[in-house]
Amino acid sequence: MEITDPLNIDDQLITASTARNPKGRLNLLVAANAEIIRRKQLFPTRHIELEVNSMSSPLDFRRVYSYLGLMLGLFPPASFFLLFLVPKGGPRDNGWIIWLLLWVNLVTTVAGYFSGKVVGAILSNLGKRSFTFFAFLAPLIGFLWGGVTGATGGVFIFVIGAFFGAVIGGIVGAVALPAFLLIHHLVKRGDMIELKHFLPIASGVTFSICAYILRFLH
Repeated sequence: MEITDPLNIDDQLITASTARNPKGRLNLLVAANAEIIRRKQLFPTRHIELEVNSMSSPLDFRRVYSYLGLMLGLFPPASFFLLFLVPKGGPRDNGWIIWLLLWVNLVTTVAGYFSGKVVGAILSNLGKRSFTFFAFLAPLIGFLWGGVTGATGGVFIFVIGAFFGAVIGGIVGAVALPAFLLIHHLVKRGDMIELKHFLPIASGVTFSICAYILRFLH
């Protein structure tokens, strides 16, 4: 039976069809206890719960890191491609290369978005660990995340591009995730962050990386 209100469990026990069944009552109590634990993890205090409920566009971990993955899969690869398409002598006129890179950029964007859901779930399930724990783990998760995204797109560049895509994407992820995770940890309430707070943080991290890449463009 689904628990609709764990704080009003007595009424549900009375009205439940399993109320006369001791085993059913026990299962209901276990489910209610699990729901209470989940809510306490999401909202450690009543004040945080009120803050989350007042958010106009709250984002949980899965949505936060899927949107971040979308941005990281779109803009940094596009910056690298600009380095290739705009050499010192002027833009290349090979149309098929442009279309190929646009396709690769689309693939990395989609891969970053969907893999970001997995990363968000992993970070959410890790719960409240020490800062040192995340300091060591975040770069590793970021490298794997970026590596998978980069390899997925790079495989379309004569297959060997998957290797270079994995390395470059891994470096970007290893830098971006710890930087974003630190600020996200400071700003979020419970497991939620307001969209208007997420956008400037994600944009700052993403476009800082793009700016560093584009500094090599002459």
